[in-house]
Amino acid sequence: MTPPELIYVKRVKGKGRGVFARCDIKKGATIEQAPVLLVPVKDLVDGMKNRTLNRFFYHWSSRHVAVSLGYGSLYNHSYEPNARYFHGAAHITYRALRDIRKGEEILINYNYSPKNRAPMLFTVR
Repeated sequence: MTPPELIYVKRVKGKGRGVFARCDIKKGATIEQAPVLLVPVKDLVDGMKNRTLNRFFYHWSSRHVAVSLGYGSLYNHSYEPNARYFHGAAHITYRALRDIRKGEEILINYNYSPKNRAPMLFTVR
């Protein structure tokens, strides 16, 4: 696990919590690397249709979702993200898509691909 030296968490009006840059972060830099906890989809009430849990889990495979430990479940969604995530065997890595300024919120596209505009199961703000 990479300690989150580059980031911090604070409340965001209308969103709950969010992840922010503690300092300037260069394009391509690893922001955070964290282990994941894999959860079988069959163990979820309503499976992948569970609206509450779906906001915090990552779709890992057809049989599993993952909870990102560290700050992973606190990154907010955007269709114009400044970071993205990559799956490892048992970890997830967040990297900057562009230079990110100190104090800027770090946003990812929950659809995995930064250009994917598929609708979310919640209202996007």
